[in-house]
Amino acid sequence: MLLNLNYNMLDSLITSKTRLKLLIKFFVSAGNQGHLRGLADEFQESTNAIRKELNQLSEAGYLQKSTDKNKILYRANTKNSLFKPLQKLIHTYLGIDEIVDNILEKAGDIQEVSLIGDYAAGIDSGKIDVLILGEDINQAYLLLLAGKVGEKLAKKVSLSFEKPTEEQSYINLYTNNSNI
Repeated sequence: MLLNLNYNMLDSLITSKTRLKLLIKFFVSAGNQGHLRGLADEFQESTNAIRKELNQLSEAGYLQKSTDKNKILYRANTKNSLFKPLQKLIHTYLGIDEIVDNILEKAGDIQEVSLIGDYAAGIDSGKIDVLILGEDINQAYLLLLAGKVGEKLAKKVSLSFEKPTEEQSYINLYTNNSNI
């Protein structure tokens, strides 16, 4: 119930779907960056719509600009006082916090939880890929949990229990530092 309320509240607070996509892209991970034409292609939106939102977010101090050859690159401004709260809001919106909390609570000896795939790259594709590494992991429980969380979020939650063989974007959500 609270999670559905978060969705409705964020959608009503940020009425521009383009702005919401950009916030997800840049605030799901501070390492994500993009340029105007690439973002327009990725979101299948006009360059004018993307440019307008990028300019507004930059002028407000939420995004930083840098130049690489003839492209202006944008990324989240991690020095902005609202960076952490916005990142937390985006993680809550995507359901990442709930997934991690439930995994750590009942799933076994978890060493690492990472977001991989589209969401790690800042793309709101509707499929959340989570990598879970550890010993004696209760995979049956986690797969059941993934289905329940997916229903709540109206997204597909996919779990992996082995590191992918190909290189891909990832965001580390939890690391057990007790063994380090």
